[in-house]
Amino acid sequence: MKTLSLTAAAAAMLVLAGCQQKAETVDTTAPDPMADALANAPAVELPPAVKASVAFRCKDNSLAYVDFFSGDKQANLRTEKNGPMIHLTAENAGDPLTAEGGYKLTGNQSNITLTTPTGTQTCKH
Repeated sequence: MKTLSLTAAAAAMLVLAGCQQKAETVDTTAPDPMADALANAPAVELPPAVKASVAFRCKDNSLAYVDFFSGDKQANLRTEKNGPMIHLTAENAGDPLTAEGGYKLTGNQSNITLTTPTGTQTCKH
């Protein structure tokens, strides 16, 4: 009778001991070593989108191709359809857009005043 009660007690202890155990969770992903740096990183400013691409006819009958960017602080100028691109910038929106070499552009998508190394002229869309 004593062996039966000892066996029953041992079985009860095993059952109760099993209740205390938690299943081990296996995760195949490694911790991200950059997680803290990314969480504390400043917001990223995306480059401006092209607002309009316009071909202008200038007073001397030449053409100017301008890509205007949103934010009104950048534009790309080509003086020939497949010519080199000249990137013009301004410190503030509304200021004249300028580039090295004597390039300056003012105006909007309808009319511009364009200064190049060869002179200044008005151009219309």
